[in-house]
Formats: sequence, C-alpha cells, structure tokens
Amino acid sequence: MATIEECRSALDKLAGSLPHANGAVRGAAALDRTLSCHITDLDVTFTGRLTDGRIEVLDRVDGPPPERAEIRLAMTGDDLVAMVDGDLHFARAWGSGRVRLEAGFRDLLRLRSLL
Repeated sequence: MATIEECRSALDKLAGSLPHANGAVRGAAALDRTLSCHITDLDVTFTGRLTDGRIEVLDRVDGPPPERAEIRLAMTGDDLVAMVDGDLHFARAWGSGRVRLEAGFRDLLRLRSLL
C-alpha cells in the first residue's frame, strides 16, 4: 500500500510534467479550477488548483474533501502511483471504476484529451 508521502510525491511528479506537455494535453491543463484528490485507502485528501497549465497542491486533509472542488478525483494510493509512473492507464482505470472523476460537463470534455 502506497504511503501518504508516496502519493504526495506522485502528485508532485504529475504537477512537474504538465508544464512540458504539448498540444491537446496542454490545452486541457490550461483550465483554472479547484482540485481534490481523495486517496480512499488512506482516507486523506490532497487539495489544490489547476491553473496556467500546472497543478498546485496546496493542502492535505484527513478524510474526504472538506469542500467541493470543481474537479474531484478519488482512487487508492497504489492506483495514483501506478498512473503517474505509467503502469496504469487513466482511461482504463476510470472505465473500470478504479478511479472516480467528477467535474462539470464542459470540464470533462476538455479533460478527455488527458485520458
């Protein structure tokens, strides 16, 4: 089971890769939205912001997200680490229910290029 530190490291790695993305991925990441990522097996939530093509992780709280972010993710720590490392494809994980993604309809349309 992934630790909180490994999950934070995975989020930092993902955040570091977005500014170097090209094309449709860069366009999808150009949203300005609040984010939450609930790590279900650790019952911890990372909150932050997607802005200017980057992810800024701002806080970590115990339990589910305290406020409703505009883009909400939920998954196990192992799945987060595997996705960021390229061992788990996001679209397959989302389609199988291993990852939950909730956002407004327009945001989902833009985010689909990240899948």
